[in-house]
Amino acid sequence: MSKHRKPSPIKRRAAIAATTAATASAVMAQPAMAAPVLPTIPTSSDLQVGSSEFAANAAWNLRNGVYGSSETLPAAQREVVRGAVDQQLNLYFPGLTLSRTPVAPEAPAPATVVEAPAPAPAPAPAPEFDRGSCPPQARACLDKAGNRSWLQRNGQVTYGPVAVSHGAPSPQTATPTGTFYVTRKVKDEISYEFNNAPMPNSVYFTNNGIAFHAGRIDWLSHGCVHLTYEDSAAYFNDLQVGDMVYVY
Repeated sequence: MSKHRKPSPIKRRAAIAATTAATASAVMAQPAMAAPVLPTIPTSSDLQVGSSEFAANAAWNLRNGVYGSSETLPAAQREVVRGAVDQQLNLYFPGLTLSRTPVAPEAPAPATVVEAPAPAPAPAPAPEFDRGSCPPQARACLDKAGNRSWLQRNGQVTYGPVAVSHGAPSPQTATPTGTFYVTRKVKDEISYEFNNAPMPNSVYFTNNGIAFHAGRIDWLSHGCVHLTYEDSAAYFNDLQVGDMVYVY
């Protein structure tokens, strides 16, 4: 048999794999920072590497083997080895790497969730307290023993209770007890009997000058009911002539 006879296809394919494996192994054996020696695939035209599916599969398997073997290398050297193998693979098998590397699907855009606004919390009910003997039909109540007063409508408290002071405990100055009705209102009232003392937001509920009005709640009065200015304004704006006032 002539020694110059062309090798069989099987022998040629084996030569490709063996040569490529040897050169890739040489690259992996280099120091981490050494310049890489690129794996070389034989270029003889009679091997017809690009047209052989067998050769393509063998080269791809070799490439994957080099990738797996290089896992233990330092990162820099690992990238050099893998890049060298892919460069040779793409030279003789254009598009092979791209066609056999799965493309990660794009993550779907997160769905926009439109949350309904939370419902407004229900208003807290007014705290219950002992309203003594004040009847539901009264619009203003005064508890002299507790030094407190409040406004209500249909038996439901609408304002207060608030701190107050009232008449000193004597027959001449005590605030009378019982059921009364608002007789008149004077916004900027003064006391002609007591040196024109100011009585803002006066709401009269007796015929002898007893009224709710702004004044010092730490002072006993001559019969009127003292409230802070803010509370007296609320009473003045809420109470109307004819409204029931109950004092106990």
